[in-house]
Amino acid sequence: MTVIKINALTVPAEAGPEVARRFAARVGAVDGHDGFEGFELLQPTDDRTTWLVVTRWRDEASFDAWRSSAAFAHGHRGEGGGGPAPMPIQAELWSYTVAVSSAG
Repeated sequence: MTVIKINALTVPAEAGPEVARRFAARVGAVDGHDGFEGFELLQPTDDRTTWLVVTRWRDEASFDAWRSSAAFAHGHRGEGGGGPAPMPIQAELWSYTVAVSSAG
C-alpha cells in the first residue's frame, strides 16, 4: 500500500524562490532509493505561506529506511555540514495512505 508523506513547510514569502531553487537542484536525488515512488514540491498560488513537499513510498519501511540513510543526511545537512545555510522555515510532517483514488 502506498504511503504518502507530506512535509508542510512554512516559508516566508521572500524565501520562496530559494526554496524552489534548492529543491530543483536536488531533483532525482531520491529516485533510486528502494520503495520511492514519486516527489512533488507544491507552491501556493494564493497568499498562503505553506509549501508542500509530497513524496510517495511503497510502504512505511521504505520511507523509514530513506530517513535513516546517508543520502537523507547528505540532503539535509546544514551550513556546518558543508551544505547551504539553513533557511528560516518551519516544517511539519504529515502521513497518509490512499483511501480512494481515480486515475482520471
